Amino acid sequence: EKNNDSIFSAQLAKHGQIYINDAFGTAHRAHASNVGVTKHFSHKGMGFLVEKELQYLSEAMIKPDRPLTVILGGAKIDTKLNLIRHFAGMADYILIGGGMAFTFLQAQGKDIGNSLVDQSMLSTAKAIMSRARGKTKLIFPTDFVCAASMDNSEQAEIHKVGEIPDKLMGLDIGPETISNFSEIILKSKTIIWNGPMGVFEVDGFHQGTQKIAERMADVTVNETITIIGGGESAAAVNKFGLMDKVSHVSTGGGASLELLSGNSLPAIYSLEL
Repeated sequence: EKNNDSIFSAQLAKHGQIYINDAFGTAHRAHASNVGVTKHFSHKGMGFLVEKELQYLSEAMIKPDRPLTVILGGAKIDTKLNLIRHFAGMADYILIGGGMAFTFLQAQGKDIGNSLVDQSMLSTAKAIMSRARGKTKLIFPTDFVCAASMDNSEQAEIHKVGEIPDKLMGLDIGPETISNFSEIILKSKTIIWNGPMGVFEVDGFHQGTQKIAERMADVTVNETITIIGGGESAAAVNKFGLMDKVSHVSTGGGASLELLSGNSLPAIYSLEL
């Protein structure tokens, strides 16, 4: 299956006369059941879910209503590197929260206490900021909800960037940042969000992610296109009861990232051959 074996693909194809792929979540993988098997069908196509995913995600890249704002969070830059590179210079705004923000902040020489930093990505962060300069406004947090660890939410403190004590780490964006991000969200016409603003699973570090999700829901009422890019963001929106309050919640984490990064999806491409 994973090796896209031609013999196995042919065996799978014997079980049907028409092939419909409606599994967007695996569309970025070239497997026997979604790529190899398509060579054996003259009648093939995509299902309604895949069609909806492509409609929202492709239009957001090709002809978005502007301002186009991309909100990125989560812990690691490397998992979203292609996505950041793709939109740096294309989006009007990129709002960066979550743990990945600290690598960018340290790359700017900011004091961030004991917060998470990916030392191997510091030069990459600088290159991304340089790429975006004059084209896309990169907006970073100005304050954080901080604690000694995720287990110390009851002792959480709010500190501005540059003033985080050495023994504390940022675990959620602070109220000033929520306000700054919300202001940009409210004037945007297309918004793509991938990655939480903090450790939203823990009470006390959930406010940033929840407030951003609520602002997304608010602007959706005013016909702003709001897209949640799967994975943790989708889980967060679901937790806060806002799944049906945004334009589209993608069912594909990896597939969404690949498509939004400007890459083709093997399982979709095989349907077009």
